[in-house]
Amino acid sequence: MKESTRAQLFRCALLVAISLVPSHGFTFPNSGLALQRTQLNTPSLSELQMASVAKDKDTEAPEKEKTRYNPVVVSAEAEALSHSATTMKLTPSFGLFQMLTEEEGGSMPETSQGNALRDDSILKVGREDSLGDFKLSEYKGLGGTKKIEDLPDPFKMVENELQPFSDSIKELVSSDQPILSMAAKHFFEKRHGKRFRPTIVQLMAKSVAAATPEKFVPEDGDNSIPGWEWSGASDVEVEGGVVSSENHQGSEVWRRQAQLGQIVEMIHVASLIHDDVLDEADTRRGGEAVHKIYSNKVAVLAGDYLLARASLLLARLENTAVVQIMATALESLVAGEIMQLKSPPESLLEMESYLRKSYYKTASLICYACRSTALLGGHAYGSTVATACEEFGFHLGLAYQIQDDILDFTAAANVLGKPALADMDLGLSTAPILYAAQEYPQLRPLVMRRFKKKGDKQTALEALYKSDTAMDKAKDLAKFHAQRAIDALLRLPQSEARDALLRLTHTVITRKK
Repeated sequence: MKESTRAQLFRCALLVAISLVPSHGFTFPNSGLALQRTQLNTPSLSELQMASVAKDKDTEAPEKEKTRYNPVVVSAEAEALSHSATTMKLTPSFGLFQMLTEEEGGSMPETSQGNALRDDSILKVGREDSLGDFKLSEYKGLGGTKKIEDLPDPFKMVENELQPFSDSIKELVSSDQPILSMAAKHFFEKRHGKRFRPTIVQLMAKSVAAATPEKFVPEDGDNSIPGWEWSGASDVEVEGGVVSSENHQGSEVWRRQAQLGQIVEMIHVASLIHDDVLDEADTRRGGEAVHKIYSNKVAVLAGDYLLARASLLLARLENTAVVQIMATALESLVAGEIMQLKSPPESLLEMESYLRKSYYKTASLICYACRSTALLGGHAYGSTVATACEEFGFHLGLAYQIQDDILDFTAAANVLGKPALADMDLGLSTAPILYAAQEYPQLRPLVMRRFKKKGDKQTALEALYKSDTAMDKAKDLAKFHAQRAIDALLRLPQSEARDALLRLTHTVITRKK
């Protein structure tokens, strides 16, 4: 693939991302705001921040050298020009939540608006939670004896809601141009995939409906400004004024959250089509890649068309905050692709750099979709509910990608639905190889030159399979993020949907394909 073609792909994706961000944002909740005690009897936001900072100081690991490489898609000057006093300025999720284990130098980032409210009991006052101390290690497949099947099946729970998913999304991406329309519909007609992301959004929508929204008001007690005007939460028009498990199904809130699931899947599929062109892949989801059936030009246009349709549907959700959040997710996908192509050799050896790339390419779309689901359900951006949603999606996305990278070495191509060892063929080093390189320093030059010399891949594979620890360390890293995802979920009140997400998290790191 010529460099100019790659540049065109990035430029197309960036243009769509920029078009998503509106010129007028919403006022971001700042530290001068507190939770209204009459609603949930919570401490103020400033009190929570002070407590969180104190806790972090007690537990934080020694300061670790920052990653040397950070992909910049938009310059700092351009970013500053795009903001006003009322637009939100998102901190990337890896700046809010922990990426590495404590043993590897990881620690919780400093407290900010996106992670200040992480209390594990405030949403469950007066409510029992039979799974409040849920540990993945206690379940079969991860060292325990308990049966995960005792929890609700996540896919069956939303099966009826997702059944018409393919038909409706095919209509949403229809075009008057036959070839473009066929290419855009390819994934939705032939291979449905796991419907993993729409399932998460649907289950998260049901989960946040069971939580009472926290009400933010200025610390001086002035209630003259309605909280929802500046918090990022959607106006909720349901009986009683607040979404609940009883009035959620079939409501306008439910419809918008379901449409968000479709939007997320459209963005995801568009990224797959573009990735396959960049990587010159032959297969996807067990069948031919779009560009192999049609052409590179048609595939690129089909991906762009899906992104354009997704942006239009996103605007129709009528929530400026959600548009900005999801536009940031799209920008993250581009940043991940740039990071994958242009990282300096030294950064290829860093576990933090690998995880950051995994965040950009996989976790960002999931975690921003989860936070957006909460906002559409009437919860404020900085609320305990919305924070738990994003933290869950962040860790689940990373666990999912790490498990994917493990399977790249352990599963056959016919099981994966894509070529095995595809990452190494692209010169990429994932968690198993990085841990092997820690054990066998002679692998470091091979990683840094992206396995370009003859015999490099074979040498790396032999070292990996010879290692007694590399694969186990990779699995432990996936378990770490999966348990952190569980811990975030457990801040939400117990419901069937929340418990189904617990089971889904277990599935993510025990799956074989």
